Amino acid sequence: QDAIDRKEKRSETFKTAVHGLETDTPALKTEELGRRAPQWVRDNLVTMCMRCKEPFNAITRRRHHCRACGYVVCARCSDYKAELQYDGNRLNRVCQECYIFLTGHTVLEDREGRHKGILEKGAAEVSSRSLLCSSLQLLDKNGKGGTRGWFVIPQDDPLVLYIYAAPQDVRAHTSIPLLGYQVKDLPQSDSRHLFQLVQSRQVYTFVADTEELKRRWMRAMARSAAGITHLGEEEEDAD
Repeated sequence: QDAIDRKEKRSETFKTAVHGLETDTPALKTEELGRRAPQWVRDNLVTMCMRCKEPFNAITRRRHHCRACGYVVCARCSDYKAELQYDGNRLNRVCQECYIFLTGHTVLEDREGRHKGILEKGAAEVSSRSLLCSSLQLLDKNGKGGTRGWFVIPQDDPLVLYIYAAPQDVRAHTSIPLLGYQVKDLPQSDSRHLFQLVQSRQVYTFVADTEELKRRWMRAMARSAAGITHLGEEEEDAD
């Protein structure tokens, strides 16, 4: 029963997350770090550390918040202390990146200097420059169960669908090249709005929260499958 309750709560979280990225308080500017209290990223919007990208679990890798930027990070990535002006210059737990910025100290581990592919970019960052993004459910092969996640078609990689476990995760767990697929409409079943991507023997079945959202995804995927990388003005107005 506890597992069922948690799953239902997570499902409700994703239903509201469609609008969540638009209504969240903007992140602090770099020059504001430590001077103003951050808006904390909600725990239930991430499944992995927003710095090292390792998945959270209940025992060995638990969630913590950086008191400077508000990111959800693991214990290893937040094992630093820095004085924060908004808290009377008292020492607070911060992530490595904020520690370096606020103190000017360096650390032995260097994670910078490597170009990030879209799979390694944050969902919120990619979603802000996307052709379409929202929560969807991807059904398993039997069509009975499936995984709900945050789905994005980025503007800078418009022929690929990226799937994140949560709308604030910092790494996508799956990508589906859309070119050459057919988009197939399915009749509504048990109040579920279904559609498919089909190519040869490969079939992906999706469930949208509303019929309108389903139609938007079908149009976006059909354009990508046909190799169309941008919207015409008439299509933009129609959307």
